[in-house]
Amino acid sequence: MTENELVAKLSDIEWEDFEVKAAKSELPKNIWESVSAFSNTSGGWIVLGVKQSGKTFEIQGVDNVEKLEQDFLGTLRSEKFNQRLVVTSKRYDIDGKKLLAFYVPEVDLKPVYFGNPVNTFIRMGSGDQRATEGEIRAMFRNQSFGKKTEETIPDTSIDMLNLNTLKSYRFALSQTQNLVNLREVDDAEFCEQVNITRNGLLTYAGLLMFGKSPYVLRYVPTFCVDYIEIPAPTIQQAEVRYTYRIPEQDNIWEAVQIILRRFRTLVDAPIHIKDDGFATHDESQYKVLREALANMVMHCDHFDSLRSCIRVFTDHI
Repeated sequence: MTENELVAKLSDIEWEDFEVKAAKSELPKNIWESVSAFSNTSGGWIVLGVKQSGKTFEIQGVDNVEKLEQDFLGTLRSEKFNQRLVVTSKRYDIDGKKLLAFYVPEVDLKPVYFGNPVNTFIRMGSGDQRATEGEIRAMFRNQSFGKKTEETIPDTSIDMLNLNTLKSYRFALSQTQNLVNLREVDDAEFCEQVNITRNGLLTYAGLLMFGKSPYVLRYVPTFCVDYIEIPAPTIQQAEVRYTYRIPEQDNIWEAVQIILRRFRTLVDAPIHIKDDGFATHDESQYKVLREALANMVMHCDHFDSLRSCIRVFTDHI
């Protein structure tokens, strides 16, 4: 952040990636909340020597730049935080007053907290908010979930896959221009090439995507892709809990195919007549839902007992 950029920010309201502290000679106690919040969200600048009054900023400066800088950086390398944090520090001289700024980047392994996990903060708008228990739990799961799905499962093989499911997937793939070079290979080679198996062992991702139900539930007993149609605008207004709920499916691919067919019946696909007289269907609503569904099944935590669920109301999904 250049001096001109800093001055520009000080003439505006406090930004999501920008926090000021009136630190004359000591670090403010709530500075660690901002460190945690920026680390757990999208990163940001902490500027010392500026007092905020409402929506205005007053440059007061700091007395001992070297001491404040060493105290701040030293704390980040101490046992105060649950992991070592690397930040960038900069000094400014504006109107004869010294300011000290630190850029705190977002980290890969969240949560970042000080003392104990209850002191986990996230950035919401221009303020720091204490993370909820659910948000903290989700951060811990996210540390390992992506790696977990890539792991192989001992004593497994392609025989544990629902080969009809795999056939359905390969047919759908053949209707696109993706993985053209794998269209003619056998199932075993295909599974190795796309990480369904590795050295003959199933990955968790491969099992979740194409496995037979008994094996999926043996290794991931919390697995479920849930979908419910509720005959009202809200749950409270519904006279019955639901009119349709997807039966339990073997795997992700089977569940997705059923949900996509339900989506087809729910969304509008208006016909547009082009200038040449040919008609086309506007499938934008369906495509948005398809993309959202793909993101949900890819990024939800199938190893957690808290299940992701699609709820279809009479006026929204």
